This record gives sequence, structure tokens and C-alpha cells, in this order.
Amino acid sequence: MISCGFFVHILYVNLNFFNLSLYAIIVAGGSGSRMQTSIPKQFIKIGQLPVLMHTILRFYSFSPELIIILVLPEQEMPAWKNLCKEYNFNIPVQIVPGGVTRFHSVQNGLAAIPGDDGMVAVHDGVRPFVSLQTIRESFEVASDKGCAVAVVPLKDSIRAVNEAGNTFSVDRNTLRLVQTPQTFRLSLLKESYARAENASLFTDDASVAEKAGYPIFLIPGSYQNIKITTPEDLIWAESLLSLKQ
Repeated sequence: MISCGFFVHILYVNLNFFNLSLYAIIVAGGSGSRMQTSIPKQFIKIGQLPVLMHTILRFYSFSPELIIILVLPEQEMPAWKNLCKEYNFNIPVQIVPGGVTRFHSVQNGLAAIPGDDGMVAVHDGVRPFVSLQTIRESFEVASDKGCAVAVVPLKDSIRAVNEAGNTFSVDRNTLRLVQTPQTFRLSLLKESYARAENASLFTDDASVAEKAGYPIFLIPGSYQNIKITTPEDLIWAESLLSLKQ
């Protein structure tokens, strides 16, 4: 039962529709360095709640039956528990200690899931505005294709820079900005992470699966699905919250 002082719309998807167990690994291992604050960015308050709580609420709103695994740096676990008490936030999540890199954190999250039957969405803890439609579509496409990665087209023109410092234009129509969730059949993602040899090569889950030889399928993301990383992002976040009220 939720008791955190505000209304939550729940889509309440019947997960039996998928005929598989569904999981969400929410990775929240960021620090406050780029945010220029001593508070980890996932704990910064926007609106009524810390960022990470907004993110968890999106997946709980998709369906209370979804199994949520929260990956946190071990040293931040006491702070998270204190925040949950402070905000009376009692959505059930399984907390798993993070690793040295995002790769290792996701690996730890996967290890907490028994067996390899089901589907898993991996999502950034500091993307609190993912839509319920995107979550649903990611599971639907992943159940059919094996994976689904949320992306958006580029808005700006871009230029590439080579080692000599020379620049050249790139057709932005051939490029996409990658977001999360990135959703996979559980067996596929577990196998991909088990086969990966150099964690430093990978910045997201799609690249891990691609290296293992799997094709990557894209779904439409949203420009509102921002990743809160720098102080300017907080301005956008507060604006987006005001639009949703």
C-alpha cells in the first residue's frame, strides 16, 4: 500500500497478459558531481519527492505486480532507507548493492533474478518521466523481438570531430538518442552480460546485447523522458512536474 501523501494513477496492467514474469532493474548509482551538489542526484527532491521515488512510482503505476529491483551503491542504502521513512514511501522493491560501473550494477541486478524466464526492463533511476505507454510498448516489443530500446530523433544538426581536429557533418536523420527503458528477454540479457569481457566498452545494455550478436530493435521514446544529470535538468524537471499536475 502506498502512503506518501499524494495521488498516484495506476494503469494496473495484468502481467498475465504477457505470460511471463516481468522485472524492472532501476539503476541509481550516480553521484552529485555534475549536479554540483554533495547529494546524489537520485536523492534530490523535485516537487514532493526525491527523483528516485518519482522513477519507482512510474513503474509501480504501470503495474503493482511488476517486480522492481533497485540497484544502489551500498554506502547510499542507509540514506535511501531514511528517505523512505521521511516520505512514508513503502512501494515494495528489492534492493541490491551496485558495482564499480553501471555494467557491474546491472549485472548485480540480473543476478538477483532467479532463473532466466521472463522479461526485464533496465531503467535509469534519474529518468522519472518515462511514460506508461513507453514501458508497456517496451515489454510488448521485447516479448516479440527479444529486445526494445527507447530512442528519440536528434533535433539539432551535429558534426563529428576526428583525431586531427577536423570536423565534418553527419546526417542527423540516421542517428538516434538512446534512452531507457531498455527491455529484453531475461535469458537474452543474462547471456549477453555473462559473455561480455570488457565492461569499460559498454555504456548501455543494448551495446552489451549487440556485442553478444543480438539485433537491437528500437521503439519511440519521448523528449520528456529526460535524464536528470546537471543543474539545468532540474529546471526542466520542475517544469514537467507542473505540467502533469
